Amino acid sequence: MTDRDTHSDPLVEKFDAALERLASASPFAKLSHQQRLIDVARRLLGRPGGVDLLAARAPRFDAAGVFSGTDWDRPETLQPQLVRRTFDLGETPTVALECLSLLRLLALVRGEARHDDVHPEQARHFLTQVLALDLPRLLNSGSEADRERLGALGAGVGVVLQRIMDEIGVDDMLGRLIDEIWRILAQRPLQLDHVKAMIGQIAVALAQGGAEAPEARLGADRLVSALFGPTQHCIDDPGIDAYVERLATMDGADLAREAQGLARAMHDTGLVSDYHAVFVRWLCEHERAGLLGDALGLSATGLDSLRCFPALVERLVLDAVSVETAQCVLGLALLLERGLLYQPTIAPALWRQIHLEPSAQTERTLLAVFGASPAPRRRLLAGIVALLGQPLGIGQGNNPTCQSARALSMWALADPDHLLNLLVQVVRADTLRMRFEGRELDSGTLPPGLATGTPLDTDVVSTLLVPHLDRIYAEMGRLCIGRGEDPHRWINPEFHGWWVGREFAIAVDVASGDLVDHEAFVRRFYGHYHPYCNGLTPIIHPQPAGLAVTDAAGSFVGWHAITILRIALDQENVMRAYLYNPNNDSGQDWGGGVVVSTQGHGERHGECSLPFVQLASRLYIFHYDSTLTPTRHPAPDDEVGQAMTMAAESWAAERLRPGFAADPNDAATPEDAG
Repeated sequence: MTDRDTHSDPLVEKFDAALERLASASPFAKLSHQQRLIDVARRLLGRPGGVDLLAARAPRFDAAGVFSGTDWDRPETLQPQLVRRTFDLGETPTVALECLSLLRLLALVRGEARHDDVHPEQARHFLTQVLALDLPRLLNSGSEADRERLGALGAGVGVVLQRIMDEIGVDDMLGRLIDEIWRILAQRPLQLDHVKAMIGQIAVALAQGGAEAPEARLGADRLVSALFGPTQHCIDDPGIDAYVERLATMDGADLAREAQGLARAMHDTGLVSDYHAVFVRWLCEHERAGLLGDALGLSATGLDSLRCFPALVERLVLDAVSVETAQCVLGLALLLERGLLYQPTIAPALWRQIHLEPSAQTERTLLAVFGASPAPRRRLLAGIVALLGQPLGIGQGNNPTCQSARALSMWALADPDHLLNLLVQVVRADTLRMRFEGRELDSGTLPPGLATGTPLDTDVVSTLLVPHLDRIYAEMGRLCIGRGEDPHRWINPEFHGWWVGREFAIAVDVASGDLVDHEAFVRRFYGHYHPYCNGLTPIIHPQPAGLAVTDAAGSFVGWHAITILRIALDQENVMRAYLYNPNNDSGQDWGGGVVVSTQGHGERHGECSLPFVQLASRLYIFHYDSTLTPTRHPAPDDEVGQAMTMAAESWAAERLRPGFAADPNDAATPEDAG
């Protein structure tokens, strides 16, 4: 939004007027004017370009009295550790005021404002600490708590933090930033543009001597080299054209070493260098595809797949891989490692996709979201390859569409030909047809669901499919109205796949929201999912489940869809549940000591995990099939009681009916209840 636009923007005019009224208001009248200004600021923060408009006015905030009478009125006393707490737990007016305070301090750093008690260097140090303490918010689109509680304001918080990062750089917090990037990369997300941008900033900081400790320098060097110089022949980051010239002069041994070096950097970090994309294309264009296995870092399984389908793999490289889609090289390697091409339907479906011409609407959507390079058809093919290789890497972005993201992940994991069939419908005909209890649903005739527009912060496949899936999911919900039970009982098996258990357990009363017979619910979950209770029966197909998500204080946030992938002992003999969470970052603090792990406890890339009892404490619905997982042994009383207590002290605190006992051993007798 340009300055010229602001003169005709009613919301901007309203903010300017509120700022003027606040500045001229008497001290006793400022409070009411503050509240009006903060409400307008909140709305501006949630709009594209709104942060820029507020930042331009930030030098006037102190003089106008924006912070008068609040904790932010004395910036010299502010504590950076409380900023993250405000973003995590604060109400929207408080979050908006925190954002205005940060923009005010940034104006001090830039020399656009002055404050008698805060020197620009003090302001810089404070903002540096804020960024270091809230790195997860910089590196992803926020948690489910942020989406439920803050809505569009959550995205505005991210823009404010990113603006601060752009202004003050990363030198003072390099070590923490590097640790956080490694934590994100361990999850192998599909979308890494934001992480690559961070690594670019780290490269600048390193060039200027910004590493604060040898260990930070080492971790940073690995990240930077993986992107900009993973091998001896591109260690100086020569540029694409110069690198291609060097490839033409290499002999067979040099090319083999180059292939191995690129593959090692890719699998070690999860990052794919632009040079890697250029290299694999060069191999296919110059009849050196015999080195593709080395360049992709394939094991025996992947090599067998490559040798059985060489023409298809080479065509995927030539049609999907480019500098702009470099990350799909990792997806291609993992697709081959999964052995997907041995499924009779997958190779023909990929050939169909290669030759498929997108509809005009599909092209317009992809051009609007991703730009013109590469062409939409190539961009889409790259996205398909990436998703099939990394089914657990898909994220919902800053959108309330966890159900659709979970479905895409589940299909890519367990039913990829079904996913490809759905995608062809949308790409070719701009509609999607699915069945629900014998009735055909056509997304082209349905109203929007939770996603009111095209997602702008998701992967390519999600961008196209999620709006259609969301409509169908919402229609399934409408068809279940009046049944008196949670609609997921019927929706999940029809929406996700035949393998979803047809039996259903729920911990709350649908009408009142109260906790109902929680002990029986927890015992049933143990009976069908815990290996020591179900006769060591493993989970064969991923199963949908629902969580009562809580924030870091343990307060209820909302209901959230996840996938239960497997149950296993970790290296410390703790029975853990390994899950897929559609959030872009699965590592979250749900309060009461329930901290979701993404690495260090036996997690595979893309999984998160919790001790089994902790998952039971946050679960509110799950599916099961008593013919497949019969209960063999009763659930341990101590763990059942622990799960019930943890629920009662968090999300279920206000859902307890009279007479509820958290510990089954302390259950009230009729006399006690009377």
